[in-house]
Amino acid sequence: MNTRLKNDLQDIVLFLVSSIVIVLMGASVAVADDSKTYEAEFTADGELIRPSGWREWVFVGSPLTPNSLNGGTAAFPEFHSVYIDPDSWAHWKETGEFREGTMLAKELTLVGATAATSGTGFFNGDLQGFEIAHKDSTRYSKDTDGWAYYSFGHKPEPYADTTAAMPTAACAACHTAAAADDMVFTQYYPILKAAKDAGDDGAGVGGKQ
Repeated sequence: MNTRLKNDLQDIVLFLVSSIVIVLMGASVAVADDSKTYEAEFTADGELIRPSGWREWVFVGSPLTPNSLNGGTAAFPEFHSVYIDPDSWAHWKETGEFREGTMLAKELTLVGATAATSGTGFFNGDLQGFEIAHKDSTRYSKDTDGWAYYSFGHKPEPYADTTAAMPTAACAACHTAAAADDMVFTQYYPILKAAKDAGDDGAGVGGKQ
């Protein structure tokens, strides 16, 4: 075998080995990402640490009760864009229940324009706050069925890094009186309704069968 051919073969072998290593590294990263868990974290004095990456959680809905339809002074006049952490989404699909540790993130946006090329309506404006609902029956009162509610600021970003739970009367009372499923207003979130106990097929992932 001449020297040139030998060198070409060595280059090909090195290329193949390098390609295999890159593929294996990518696979290991994917496995690591899949193994990520979503659990609430707290400071030493019990404040909830704002979770990161909530905009990459599963979006379930964005209800709105605008001022203009509520006598000019709605209690909650912003869009409420609601997300559920991926672990709890998977559990909800399989069981139709919210697991211990469920986190629902709610990001508020002001009503912006009321007219667009598509017609007259309500369109998202600026970001205006961030909240978390968290389920942990060992941490919170039975009076709230083991849920607590946290506000990281009713204002534009940046939001607070940590916050204490809101008083029960400030939020839980409405949920106790009217929520359809375990302190959650699933009646206003068709994605949650469709995926409840649906598993990984059909309505659980999109496309009712």
